[in-house]
Amino acid sequence: MINTIEKLAAYNVWANDTLLAHLDKAVAGGAEIPAVALRLFSHVLNAQAIWIARLTDTQSPVKVWQEHTLEGLHQLHAQTSNRLLQMAQAADDTELYRTITYTNSVGDAYVSQVSDVLTHVHVHANYHRGQVATRLRDNGLEPINTDFITYCRELSAKETVSL
Repeated sequence: MINTIEKLAAYNVWANDTLLAHLDKAVAGGAEIPAVALRLFSHVLNAQAIWIARLTDTQSPVKVWQEHTLEGLHQLHAQTSNRLLQMAQAADDTELYRTITYTNSVGDAYVSQVSDVLTHVHVHANYHRGQVATRLRDNGLEPINTDFITYCRELSAKETVSL
């Protein structure tokens, strides 16, 4: 059986790596990353940290719309993206069906199933990476393709080469 949540978590690591490498390359080439793109990608990684904190019943180290430099984004990605992958890999049925109670950024209380949270984190990230791509293009920078199917194609190509 394919573990879709685990595959989405692995894709999320790849997509964040790919976007960060693209932003690094743009900066190395003399481009300035638009503040709105940094703000949106900060939100992606902040959300990852916040959801990890909710899942582990700990305090989040960041706020929802806290802004980070490119270097700060690298650090937050290193702290959160692989952690979410590890959580997805370790989650058995008991964990996936477990519910958590939390409050959102405006204080509303909710109860959610862990499987829904782990799915949401990656869908949410993808939505905002798309916004980052749009803002890059709006500001004269070429965006990078971080589509899920592109990840799957690269994964298949690597598997074919290793056979």
